[in-house]
Amino acid sequence: MELLSVIRRWHHRDRIPIREIERRTGLSRNTIRKYLRSDAVEVRFKVPERPSRLDPFADKLSEWLRVEAGKGRKGRRTVRRIHADLVALGYAGSYARVAAFVRRWQAGREVAQRTTGRGVFVPLAFQPGEAFQFDWSEDWATVGGKRLKLQAAHTKLSHSRAFVIRAYKLQTHEMLFDALAEAFRVLGGVPRRGIFDNMRTAVDRVGTGKVRQVNARFQAMASHYLFETTFCSPASGWGEPWSATGPSDRASGQVEKNVQDARRQIWQVMPPFMDLPALNAWLEARCIERWGELAHGVLPGSVAEVQARERASLMPMGRAFDGFVEHAKRVSPTCLVHFESNRYSVPASFANRPVSLRVYPDRLVVVAEGQVVCEHARIVERSHDVPSRTVYDWRHYLAVIQRKPGALRNGAPFAEMPEAFRRHCHVGQLWLERTRQAKLAAC
Repeated sequence: MELLSVIRRWHHRDRIPIREIERRTGLSRNTIRKYLRSDAVEVRFKVPERPSRLDPFADKLSEWLRVEAGKGRKGRRTVRRIHADLVALGYAGSYARVAAFVRRWQAGREVAQRTTGRGVFVPLAFQPGEAFQFDWSEDWATVGGKRLKLQAAHTKLSHSRAFVIRAYKLQTHEMLFDALAEAFRVLGGVPRRGIFDNMRTAVDRVGTGKVRQVNARFQAMASHYLFETTFCSPASGWGEPWSATGPSDRASGQVEKNVQDARRQIWQVMPPFMDLPALNAWLEARCIERWGELAHGVLPGSVAEVQARERASLMPMGRAFDGFVEHAKRVSPTCLVHFESNRYSVPASFANRPVSLRVYPDRLVVVAEGQVVCEHARIVERSHDVPSRTVYDWRHYLAVIQRKPGALRNGAPFAEMPEAFRRHCHVGQLWLERTRQAKLAAC
């Protein structure tokens, strides 16, 4: 390298003849002329390609190395073991040749990871009404005088970057359905595609590549609103705003950044609330207020202005999806159904019979024979220290009192019965008792 630099300076700068350069360097004139004609600045030696005994086994060896790379460090085969396995297949070359192949393969894999891995991404651009992104996060708020950990549902339009946040006590299917319905209402329509993480409320099982076993109720919800579903790759990292593999893999980075921004700008300045509906009303108003405060960053105007223009490209929402999750239950002899460690009463005529329990975010609906039997406000408690509760409706047990009037005295469901009904039932109980005594005396 240094000799070539000297030759170039002598000839082009100092105008020294080639014969003199030949004398000084000991190189032939043909070699000197070749370097000067090629205008090369560094010496490159062409290495001839020579066939190797490893060539017929290269594909097999590459496949083995890909499999070994996916194993844990202690479970991988050593290069010595791989060489022995190749010899068993008929390889007659040396161990050094296999080791050199492995080093080159690993070096190429490291280069590929640096250029297409988690650290390199491609900026994305979305058309109006094209897509929205959804993600969950956990945040704290004071509700009803208690500090609660809440599940926050984040929905964000990919084009205008308008976002909606709603809080729930649980991260379940019915909560997801309600969050999307409320988000579409606030945003003014439904985009044509939804981008999701592989969350349990949407995906039952993640297969290889792009294969997903999507939850049946989630698929029904997507079919109702007419949007396509896209799921991110499983080990691609969560939270990058750019994608290396296209919108189908890493487009959810905008909503993940929204999670971080919301935690700093919304949740940390949140006042206490009496209940969860009041909290969600405040969140909705605060999100709309933030649209006007935030500049879009790519398009002219604020997020609110871009969202107003995008609204015309959204699909109409139509009626909201009936977002319940159904469970098969059997009513106990005490006219109760069990759900989430709590018990809820059912009319006595359905005791010891199967019913369907439809679970909504805020209520439970019991259905039998195609008809709604009863409905209860849902109890959602995350603390394991809270004892289980039983919710009675005394009207469900009126048919039992007709046959067993004595149950009125100590029956737990009748503790909340209005006093007027209690006196009326007591009078009826005395009349039945006297009628029974009269019949016994007549006999």
